[in-house]
Amino acid sequence: MLKIFAKQCNLLLTRVLPFLRWWPMVNRQTLRADFIAGLTGAVIVLPQGVAFALIAGLPPVYGLYSAMVPPIIAALFGSSRHLISGPTTAISIVVFATVSQFAEPGSPEYIQLALTLTFLAGAYQFGLGLARMGVLVNFVSHSVVVGFTAGAAILIATSQITHFFGVHIPPGESFLHTWQDLFAQIHDINVYATAVALLTLVVSVGIMLFRPRWPGLLAAMVIGSILALIIGAEAHQIKLVGELPRSLPPLSLPDFSLGALRKLGSGALAIAMLGLVEAVSIARSVALKSGQRIDGNQEFVGQGLANIIGSFSSSYASSGSFTRSGINYAAGAVTPMAAIFAAVTLALIVVLIAPWAGYLPISAMAGILLVVAWRLIDFHHIRTIIETSRSETIILATTFFATLFIELVFAIYVGIILSLIFYLMRTSRPRVVSLVPDTNSSRRQMVVDNKLPECPQMKIVRIDGSLFFGAIDYVQRNLRSLSEQAPEQKHLLIIGTGINFIDVAGAEMIVQESERRKRNGGGLYVVKVNEYVCNILKRGGYLQRFGAENVFVSKADAIGAIFEELDHDRCARCDKRIFRECAQIPPLNADGKNEPL
Repeated sequence: MLKIFAKQCNLLLTRVLPFLRWWPMVNRQTLRADFIAGLTGAVIVLPQGVAFALIAGLPPVYGLYSAMVPPIIAALFGSSRHLISGPTTAISIVVFATVSQFAEPGSPEYIQLALTLTFLAGAYQFGLGLARMGVLVNFVSHSVVVGFTAGAAILIATSQITHFFGVHIPPGESFLHTWQDLFAQIHDINVYATAVALLTLVVSVGIMLFRPRWPGLLAAMVIGSILALIIGAEAHQIKLVGELPRSLPPLSLPDFSLGALRKLGSGALAIAMLGLVEAVSIARSVALKSGQRIDGNQEFVGQGLANIIGSFSSSYASSGSFTRSGINYAAGAVTPMAAIFAAVTLALIVVLIAPWAGYLPISAMAGILLVVAWRLIDFHHIRTIIETSRSETIILATTFFATLFIELVFAIYVGIILSLIFYLMRTSRPRVVSLVPDTNSSRRQMVVDNKLPECPQMKIVRIDGSLFFGAIDYVQRNLRSLSEQAPEQKHLLIIGTGINFIDVAGAEMIVQESERRKRNGGGLYVVKVNEYVCNILKRGGYLQRFGAENVFVSKADAIGAIFEELDHDRCARCDKRIFRECAQIPPLNADGKNEPL
């Protein structure tokens, strides 16, 4: 009893404190790998945090605050070992679009409303997690994730083109416009910035190929920075991160007035759903490479707590970051300690060495991000999907191109909807397979063989799929078609081993088909249906209408009972004789008389 009680307590504790599941993995080797990955991620998030805050209409420092507290909470209470949370482009845009309706961007009122929006979004996410709604992420299919990841990787690479070549491309440009602007400015490329980016990229790739255990991304960034220092960054217009503020996230208080909550409620729900789709999709895409299983419910809880607690520590709405999560995995992170190291290191950088961090060239970061983008594309699974399934290939391609040419997160919705359409098309068309007895088998084995003879009076089929409202029209048309093709086969035996589910519409269809065949002098019979299907037929009174005597447990009983309903005069003239029972009827001789048995 004590062991069982201890086990239950341990399960409860790990559910409340999920970081206890991965904590036993932590050792000296993992801490070293996680520290290097965290250090790399902290350096990468410096310019990103500033840029995202500006997109959200907030002072730059709030982007850095949002990269300190939420990642720690999400790492401790989420399920992914590699997901890095924090400010993102999509979330920042929605924050600005929502709050700018009610306050001047950058003003104290605007900041407080942004924090209130963050709290509400977190509360929605946390509530969905507690309600065990993480199952919703199961509708994001593997092909959607692979296509979305590949498209997002190309978008990440495209967004870094302006920094890689040192040209000016207006922020917020679409995928096509970015490349159009680049080709229009092909003669204005800053060769010095490109040299720094190219050296960083080459060093990073070289270390990954020949010294994969080394901290290649961090080393490449340092080497790129040294080159920028040698050739003179300012003299050759190589952009640097710039001076950063020295401060830790101060405590803050969202506006809990009824008016503020009412104004921001719908926007908060949009951010909550957007953030969950982003976070879980990114977590699953990285998990495809790491082999980890993602718990959607726990991820909902982790993201919710990150935003709730973040709203009290001057952090605006956060979610999973594709770029930083990809860098985290590529840099060799093993446990969520990498996210904690990244947040703590960022805080130390901001407080202690902000002036020196400002000398990092943005072009060097662009070189690193191009490597990360390339590694995010799962060429192996893309090839497998293309070779395996046409429908999955369509889903993958649609999601991929939607990611490039439509809004990033909307592309996931497109992929999900398309996946559901294909799923419904498959489930709404169950296979209706014609079967015949194998005369060479000692058992009553039914096989699919067009060359073997059928009984002229009885048709045997197997339905492979559920009989629900979306499938009954297709199944009914198939059964009617069988009657039209062979009207003399008035008796129909359905082998129900493939029917896992039936609803009211499906039960009504069975009864209607049975009554139609009875009016034509035949009947419909069912064998080997599971207990669930039988219970549905019983509770709805369909079994009584259909006839309990027409439902059988074994094929032998079914064929024996149906044989008694056949026209034995026709049996005597039949030369098929595929059933054992056929031997009971003596065949007619040349004079039209029965031969003795």
